[in-house]
Amino acid sequence: MKDRRAMIVAGTPPSMRRQCEMLAVSRSSVYYEPIAPDEDDLAIMRRIDELHLECPFYGSRKIAHELRAGGEAINRKRVQRLMRLMGLEALAPKPKTSEPHPEHVSYPYLLKGLEISRPNQVWAADITYVPMHRGFLYLIAIMDWYSRRVMSWRVSTTLDTSFCVEALDEALSRFGRPDIFNTDQGAQFTAAAFTDLLRQRGVAISMDGKGRYLDNIFVERLWRSVKYEEIYLHAYDTPQEARAGIGRYFDFYNTRRPHQALGYQTPDAFHRGLARSSSPGFAPTRPQRIPQVVSLPPDPPRIAT
Repeated sequence: MKDRRAMIVAGTPPSMRRQCEMLAVSRSSVYYEPIAPDEDDLAIMRRIDELHLECPFYGSRKIAHELRAGGEAINRKRVQRLMRLMGLEALAPKPKTSEPHPEHVSYPYLLKGLEISRPNQVWAADITYVPMHRGFLYLIAIMDWYSRRVMSWRVSTTLDTSFCVEALDEALSRFGRPDIFNTDQGAQFTAAAFTDLLRQRGVAISMDGKGRYLDNIFVERLWRSVKYEEIYLHAYDTPQEARAGIGRYFDFYNTRRPHQALGYQTPDAFHRGLARSSSPGFAPTRPQRIPQVVSLPPDPPRIAT
């Protein structure tokens, strides 16, 4: 839909009405200009982001309850609206959340039962919300699952596809191609501009399906680190400040921050095979498995009163 809206040009024939009819686009969506969140919304969004990091399994009901318990007069509808704006949802299986964009091609899930045993075997990407002093940004990171190295990243003021394609192009140019690239079925990742770049490089595309909500756990840990160790400590005034700060942090994360799961090596050293851990019994080639989804028993039937 966004691609079709971009094809509409004002002041050129045919008329705007006719262009919208030909492209099956609502005229109101062409003229719509989003309203920036006010200061109150931004403060609540910051708190929602913190709650989501602490309890990623919380949905809008529980987040609204937590906010009200903290003295905020807010209802669930407002929390739902802000969570949609932030691109947040509970890290739990829900009906119809794995359906792809209706105009995009979806791809199968390729990681079931797979042992990840080397760098560049599987990369993954995800998008998160970045609060600023006034306003907010979206951040995408592409990560090598085995080494935990951040291969590339970008920030954007809009949740479109272009900044995701830029991050992917940089990662492929600098580090070659992975065997498999895994994402959720968000519209940014199912867009042709993104998937075509992967297919042109011969990368197998894997997309999380229903019941695979735990696959995001690796990147969720990255979001927790970057937010508590960088973003929440600095109230960025401009996107330029945010880019500089996040860039410094990812350089620190990759080249200086030791990871216990890697035998206290850095992701960069582990990815390039430059270091060997001094931790007794640590095996650098130890395969990593995808967390298994546990099926919960159904809720007991409710008794009418």
